[in-house]
Amino acid sequence: MAENEKRTRQPNGRSSIYLGKDGKWHGRVTVGVRDDGTPDRRHVERKTRAEVTDAVRELEKQRDAKTVRKPGKPWTVKAWLTHWIENIAPLGVNENTMVGYGVAVRKHLIPGLGAHRLDRLKPEHIETFYASMQANGSKPATAHQVHRTFRTALNEAVRRGHLGKNPVQLARAPRVREQEVEPYTVDEVRGLLRAADKRRNSARWAVALALGLRQGEALGLKWTDVDLQGEVLMVRRSRRRPRYAHGCGETCGRKAGYCPQRERTNPETADTKSRAGRRAVGLPPQLVELLRTHKGRQDAERVNAGDRWTDEGWLFATETGRGTSPRTDYDDWKDLLSDARVRDGRLHDARHTAATVLLILGVPERAVMGLMGWSSTAMAARYQHMVDTVRSNIARQVDGFIWADDGSPEGQRP
Repeated sequence: MAENEKRTRQPNGRSSIYLGKDGKWHGRVTVGVRDDGTPDRRHVERKTRAEVTDAVRELEKQRDAKTVRKPGKPWTVKAWLTHWIENIAPLGVNENTMVGYGVAVRKHLIPGLGAHRLDRLKPEHIETFYASMQANGSKPATAHQVHRTFRTALNEAVRRGHLGKNPVQLARAPRVREQEVEPYTVDEVRGLLRAADKRRNSARWAVALALGLRQGEALGLKWTDVDLQGEVLMVRRSRRRPRYAHGCGETCGRKAGYCPQRERTNPETADTKSRAGRRAVGLPPQLVELLRTHKGRQDAERVNAGDRWTDEGWLFATETGRGTSPRTDYDDWKDLLSDARVRDGRLHDARHTAATVLLILGVPERAVMGLMGWSSTAMAARYQHMVDTVRSNIARQVDGFIWADDGSPEGQRP
């Protein structure tokens, strides 16, 4: 087409290139259908025909690859992340996950990358941001968590057509050194059980060390979840860490959690975090006996408390029948370690111990996943190096691994 030719009509849906009255070359490409059902026809303009031809071909490639951005005002990173965190993410994840998302978005991503146009964000922008985070004192694990959150948020933008490709997928995430798993030894477990027998709710720690329940799962158990006759318990719910809001109109000058009139904003429990987490767990006979003893002790506390007892049915309750808070439970764990003169460790290390015991005993990986509530085989792989190292030494101690033959650690009845 000569540069003085008039625009010629193209068949419906075909791209067109023409010289406008303004002296510029124009191109129009049909890339799909708008929300109202009309054709989504995009317009580009350039100084020369060669330039507009290249632009038209690029639009056609994006159309064929289904990576064309939806029409309308372009999103900024801040606008999209705000919309995602407030309206999309809460529909698919639990509250604890939302807390992590909120920190990543509001504390890191929006201040660091929020001004970028979403469709012009490059992997290099993201990598520079990660480097800046670490230079300002953030740990690699924090930057990695931000990376995972950002990837999830932008995957949704791609799925909805607001973004052609996800630049986070191409960006190099900060390298995180995986924390070594250090389960407790047989002697340490026995020492913990002996010390626990002198404390309230002693069965709580046998459940942690023998079954590997997460803290929230153990504290969320009710007696209706336990079948002592059938030697099984059901994991159905998890106790949440409390979240608070000001009840004073933010006039006290303190954080919400320390407000004298604070109001809890989340329920005490929630369904376990995944389908894999909702599971039946078999009880070893020794643990069944411990739970029977625990029930008798709790019945005695109910009688002693009288009218002060609130019967909510918790397996591990306070002296007045209320549910045990995660913070109190954590403090009890630390006190137990001190009383037993066992090396300090996280409460989650008790879960590591149970997982390692199962793998050392040769329980198939799929069965371990079911018992531990894992949804990915990658979790079992984290424990395998420990299993390979100690299996030959532990094999001689398999019989009565935690409890002695009479059902007690080293011959002492729990």
